[in-house]
Amino acid sequence: MTSLEGKGRLLLVEDEQNFARYLQLELINEGYEIDLEHNGTTGLQQALDQPYDLILLDVMLPGLSGTEVCRRIREVKDVPIIMISARSEVPDKVAGLDSGANDYLTKPFAIEELFARIRVNLRKPQSEEVELITMDTLTIEPHSRRVFRDEEEVSLTPREFELLIYLATHPGQALSREQLLSAVWGFDFMGNTNVVDVYIRYLRNKIDSDHPVKLIHTIRGVGYTMRV
Repeated sequence: MTSLEGKGRLLLVEDEQNFARYLQLELINEGYEIDLEHNGTTGLQQALDQPYDLILLDVMLPGLSGTEVCRRIREVKDVPIIMISARSEVPDKVAGLDSGANDYLTKPFAIEELFARIRVNLRKPQSEEVELITMDTLTIEPHSRRVFRDEEEVSLTPREFELLIYLATHPGQALSREQLLSAVWGFDFMGNTNVVDVYIRYLRNKIDSDHPVKLIHTIRGVGYTMRV
């Protein structure tokens, strides 16, 4: 089921009822169909039972926390998830993204920013147009979102996968942290680029640490590149 304007069906899980109603009305006016839940437990059940194009998920929820709801959704579905929270510290953002969220928006925010992030996360990744990406013993299957190194499958979170795809489709290019934030996260992450370093470390641990040929390289004073 989609909205009358065809923009998509969204699930909003937010326990502050006045704020939730405000977001619901704004999103409806923008052309989305919105289902609303105020509890983490019922929100999880709704997310698992119904097909959604995107989920907006508060972090602080009764029943189950937003990070736990996100983690359980991600075990069975690849639907885009935007977490919404008053917590603005980098560890809180990293924890939300590590649970499987595609994006993290800090309260208070302008409704136009939320609309922009929804559009970014609903956009079909260009990587899906590529059938297969190979580099040394690394193989990436964009359509199935599977990654192999030396024929062994590597388990990546959605954000790790998108970062790897971007690096792999720009081989040899010096990519700044700001470029990676814009391309992979779709926004400037409150001007803090530390999250890029965190996710680069995650990727290195998963695809490089046990192999003699390293693929992800640091360019001092610039950022990162991927090459043999």
